[in-house]
Amino acid sequence: MNRNMMRQAQRQLAQLQKIQEELETLTVTGTAGGGAVRIVMTGKQAVESVEIEPEAAEDLELLQDMLVGAFNDAATKAQEMAASKMSVITGGMNIPGLT
Repeated sequence: MNRNMMRQAQRQLAQLQKIQEELETLTVTGTAGGGAVRIVMTGKQAVESVEIEPEAAEDLELLQDMLVGAFNDAATKAQEMAASKMSVITGGMNIPGLT
């Protein structure tokens, strides 16, 4: 590996570390039931908060479905955000394990 390739690899590693740190602080919000259930999740897919409107708690089965929907919505948004950030390094190629 020549020096230029090593420098480029080091720059990419530094960018990757910066993006990983950034994803820990950026958040997305997943919703369901017209906003009756909201889940805030980091770009690393850690749930930070769950908000439930009081009327959503009246039907337990419906609430459970809305929680699943809001979680899945937030997870999809977090994955899309991570992929977007990582595309800077990967040049748009999908490389498993980087997000």
